[in-house]
Amino acid sequence: MISDYRNVLEYWRASSRKDFIVATDLAKLGHYAHALFFCHLALEKLLKALYVARQHEHAPYVHDLVILARKSDIGLSDLQIDSLQTITTFNIQGRYADEKSEFYGKYNKKNVASKYLAVTKDILLWLEKKFQKK
Repeated sequence: MISDYRNVLEYWRASSRKDFIVATDLAKLGHYAHALFFCHLALEKLLKALYVARQHEHAPYVHDLVILARKSDIGLSDLQIDSLQTITTFNIQGRYADEKSEFYGKYNKKNVASKYLAVTKDILLWLEKKFQKK
């Protein structure tokens, strides 16, 4: 258990908000693949904040959004699980060179970025409501 969990959770929440702004700005500049990577970061950080809020301990060192959500015990719909599984791939494929050419070919598009920015925003708003239902 961490004694300063409120500071840790506020760090994750504030960082999540900044990362979503960066994602939105990157998409506006046409950097769609990078925007998707920041969508993942925003969700990961807010899920870690939720974990800290509920468990009063540091979030696990995991990047898989579904695992983080399940560890936070928030109850996901099948659609949310599917979305989080897809968005988790933005973290992995955005980082590793072997995956990048396929990733960029499939996801570095305005319509894809627009879709997942909207999905990310919806999930972020849904997660924010979970802080009120501890």
